Amino acid sequence: MKNNVKGINHVGLTVPNIDQATEFFKNAFGAKIAYDGLSYDDDPRQGSEVERMLGLSQGSKIIKQRMIVIGNSANIEMFEIKSNSQSEPLRLEDLGFNHISLFVENMDQAINDAVEAGAMPLSEKHDNSKYEDSTNSSSVYLKTSWKLLIELQSIPNGYYYPKYSEQDVFIPKD
Repeated sequence: MKNNVKGINHVGLTVPNIDQATEFFKNAFGAKIAYDGLSYDDDPRQGSEVERMLGLSQGSKIIKQRMIVIGNSANIEMFEIKSNSQSEPLRLEDLGFNHISLFVENMDQAINDAVEAGAMPLSEKHDNSKYEDSTNSSSVYLKTSWKLLIELQSIPNGYYYPKYSEQDVFIPKD
């Protein structure tokens, strides 16, 4: 069942400072904040289990995570990460990007389809981040043979939002 994928949920982007990047996207493109999956007030996401599940280098810390919406399109999930292994952003001629997330209806089938096509899961399916963790939701990161990171997400009961939310996130339609 290869047509299990409903569309792109979000594209991941690591930035040096989320607040500055948000202001740029708001000013340049009218972006709106959907939610902060991790704020400066929260403890950083770190440790060997986080490193394993998300493919981070040892000692990396996710300091802040924010989902923004631009128009009626796929969302942009921004990360602010502290790491001793962090490199400069990719150039146009370089292969890859941070990650894309694909909405799927049947997570197990989607994982099987991806593995059959040559992808390798970084972990078993796991819970989603805050505001994506409604009943029966799950997520898993996979890597392709050329090291592209892809997230599969199933959120059958939808998102919920904080009071400061300015926009619901884009959800691909059937």
